[in-house]
Amino acid sequence: MIQLRNLCKTHAMLGRRKIVARNIHVTFPAGVTVGLLGRNGAGKSTLLQMIAGTMDPDRGEVIRHGSVSWPVGFAGSFHPDLTGVQNVRFVARAYGVDSDDLTDFVEDFAELGDHFDLPLRSYSTGMRARLAFGCSMGIRFDTYLVDEVTSVGDPLFRRKSEAVFRARTADSGAIVVSHSLDMLEKLCQSGAVLEDGRLTFYPKIGTAIANYRRLLGLPQV
Repeated sequence: MIQLRNLCKTHAMLGRRKIVARNIHVTFPAGVTVGLLGRNGAGKSTLLQMIAGTMDPDRGEVIRHGSVSWPVGFAGSFHPDLTGVQNVRFVARAYGVDSDDLTDFVEDFAELGDHFDLPLRSYSTGMRARLAFGCSMGIRFDTYLVDEVTSVGDPLFRRKSEAVFRARTADSGAIVVSHSLDMLEKLCQSGAVLEDGRLTFYPKIGTAIANYRRLLGLPQV
């Protein structure tokens, strides 16, 4: 379970203030996969980073019950001069898991070939996302944070990613950001919509998607 209590966050960009969170007070239930919806620039990735603890709110707090992954798809914690293997081993040590087991899992899952032994700076964006997703899925967390990464790769790799994600969330929760409403409806039980700094939680993903479509003026399906 993750609780957001009076969470506030404002970004200052080019002399303008962008409010990401206005006194958000929401609980994400344990063991539930939640789809996080919002317009481009609404602050979904920023919210995930605050939940992960990689970014501080201006006010309020995030209360985490159990272990929480870093935002998968956000590879900022990887070192560009280290190889994929070295980055995976560093993550394994940081999270206290077996380095060989995690390395074997990521090598098999991410399908990076020879690039696995090359510096991260030589990776494409898709390769970095696959490395990050493999690292996260190779470690057991109570809650996974996923930012668009299941859309990376060809259809076969996307199906592989979905299968691994479903296996992990069989006994864990997740908060998933994706612009694919079909994917969210397929993977998630609940939903939350971020709009103008306010976050509304819906126990049913179908209700969240219907309200999000209404917000954008899209036809209901």
